[in-house]
Formats: sequence, structure tokens, C-alpha cells
Amino acid sequence: MSDKKRETPKKPGAKPPKGGGGRGGTSDGAPGSGWGAGEDAEAESQLEELETENAGLKDKLLRTMADMENLLRRTEREKADTAKYAITSFARDVLSIGDNLRRAIEAVPADAVAGDPALKSLMDGVEVTERELLNMLERHGISRIDPKGERFDPNFHQAMLEIENKDMDSGLVAEVVQPGYVIEDRVLRPAMVGVSKGGPKPSKPEGPADMQPAANDDEPPAKPTRP
Repeated sequence: MSDKKRETPKKPGAKPPKGGGGRGGTSDGAPGSGWGAGEDAEAESQLEELETENAGLKDKLLRTMADMENLLRRTEREKADTAKYAITSFARDVLSIGDNLRRAIEAVPADAVAGDPALKSLMDGVEVTERELLNMLERHGISRIDPKGERFDPNFHQAMLEIENKDMDSGLVAEVVQPGYVIEDRVLRPAMVGVSKGGPKPSKPEGPADMQPAANDDEPPAKPTRP
């Protein structure tokens, strides 16, 4: 016999033994991979967890970005409103000065002004002061409301009394007790007005249809029916 051992001949179609690569071998005999069926399932589970976590973080990021955009728009709107309406309290106090100037102008009779040059000069100065005040208010976005003859609007008008006037429709401003003011698109002070009640509605005239037909003398009376 030879010192070398004879190699056992391989049978045709024989498969290599499982784990032929030794420790860490794969099912096909390739050494070093170390992945089994259980490890594949664990890797897939970890991948799904990472994908879920990634989707959650992406959703949080989108929500945070949307909140920041809304906050930015709200801040810009509040800044613009502050710039437009910052003088609201001051303007409301100034309105009383204009009211007093108007009362002074209306309190002096026209014939007294015409007969007294000194009084006329004084009243001219008061009227100029009132106009300058109104122009100053308009430069700051404040406009006067004088709604006489207009339809009553509760958003801009405050009804103080009701006036019967047959020549006006109901619901119109018949008298302005105190003018109102708006600042930009907000009411600074509503106009105090008297609202027309309107005259009574005319009664409906009797027409031919409302009149009873006259009896016809030529037509013979109807014969009574027997019971």
C-alpha cells in the first residue's frame, strides 16, 4: 500500500455538506458571510423600523416648517396692523376737538357773522382750523362718516332716535346727530344718527274686482227648489 491515503471518489450529483465553510460558513459552503435565516429576518425588521422612524421625522419636519411659515405670516400681519392702528387711542381723543370746533361753528347764527366783521374773522379762523384738523386725520388714514340719506348700516352707524318722515323710505339716515370716523378699514367711532320710520303705507284702493256685482233686474228670479 502507498503511504498516501487514497481519495474517496465523489459520487456524481453529490451535494456539499451544510456549513461546509466551517464557522461562519454559508449554506453553499462559502466561508465568512455568517448570515442565517434568523439574521435575515432581524435585518428586515430593523430596516422597517428605520424606515418608520424616517417617515415620522420627515412628517415632524414638514409640520415644523408649516408652523414656522404660519408664524411668520401672522407676525407680518400683526406688524402691519400695529403700524396702521397704532394711533387709534390718540385719534379717538382728538375727535372730541373736531366735535367742539363743529359745535362752535354751528352755534353762531349766520346773520350775526354777516353783521360783525370781527366775528366773521373769528369764525373763518375756526373753520380753517377744523379743515386742517380733518386734513391731518386723513393723512393718517382717518376718514369722516357723514351718512345722511344713506341706508342705515349697523356696522358704521348707531341709531339714536327714530324720525317719521313720509317723504323718505324706512331705514334711511334722516339726521346725523354726530359724525363718525373710520381708520383704514376699521370703525374708529360710529356715526350717531336718526333713522327714518317712513310714512304709513297707503291703503289699497278698491278696484272693480273688490266691488260686488250689481243685480240684473232683467234676469228672472231663480225658482225655489222643492225640498
